[in-house]
Amino acid sequence: MKKIEIGKGKISASEIGLGCMRITGLPSVKEVRGLIDTAVDCGINFFDHADIYAGGEAERIFGQAVDAGLREKIFIQTKCAIRPGICYDFSKKHILESVDKSLARLNTDYIDILLLHRPDTLMEPEEVAEAFDILERAGKVRYFGVSNQNAMQIELLNHYCGKKILIDQLQFSIAHCDIIDSGINVNVHNDAGANRDGSVLEYCRLKDITIQAWSPFQYGMFEGVFLNCDKYPELNRLIGELAEKYQVTGNAIAVAWILRHPAGIQTIVGSTSRERIQGICRASDVRLTREEWYALYMAAGKQLP
Repeated sequence: MKKIEIGKGKISASEIGLGCMRITGLPSVKEVRGLIDTAVDCGINFFDHADIYAGGEAERIFGQAVDAGLREKIFIQTKCAIRPGICYDFSKKHILESVDKSLARLNTDYIDILLLHRPDTLMEPEEVAEAFDILERAGKVRYFGVSNQNAMQIELLNHYCGKKILIDQLQFSIAHCDIIDSGINVNVHNDAGANRDGSVLEYCRLKDITIQAWSPFQYGMFEGVFLNCDKYPELNRLIGELAEKYQVTGNAIAVAWILRHPAGIQTIVGSTSRERIQGICRASDVRLTREEWYALYMAAGKQLP
């Protein structure tokens, strides 16, 4: 498994991380540990959580499954700030309380990376900075990031937080790639050319901020998986051809498409199948050609201007 450097080498993480939102669907803590061990055996050392996943149960079960020996070999990332059905909350009080609860559930003394989960338009960046400083000084959180934020939202936070934002987690897949559509369609009057995120891809590359891709197999926002989907016949045909060429699974080709981008995008996959995880991790051995990358992009229904 190839590694990516987060924060100019502060973290050397696997380029594929395991998202833990669905681990509560496994029948036992033993099965969760088996999934984790399979991921580690495949080279994954990065595990992604959020305090809202299964109402905190995902963190709790993960904490039961990981012993002290394994904890020191992996990176744990979690997220806070969504209060479901109520609001987004970047207040100092909420951030600090959320981290303490996550630490207890995860059964660990520290979180490697804390992400603020979606933007809070009522945020006071000075409060966020205070919370980050308290958590860092206490040794509870080592590094910080955000999810689903545009360039200027990150710039505002970094202005007050001493450039502590190292990650932006964004939805990104062959069939959901707004962050590259607008760049490809510059100066073209079409929907794809609409710049809705402040050129966040280019911004992150300039600022050494790692983009993490979530839902790498989805189209739309939770509309479904494009693999083996009747809505994407040409894409699936080409994925099948490339899977045969490289002797990997279709999932691996979908992830290899993300990893091929020179921005160094880390891909978060959420499978609870050990066999599927093993297949996906083969993506790290595949480097698509430029022609194959663009062919997949167009097979998903995109056009080059």
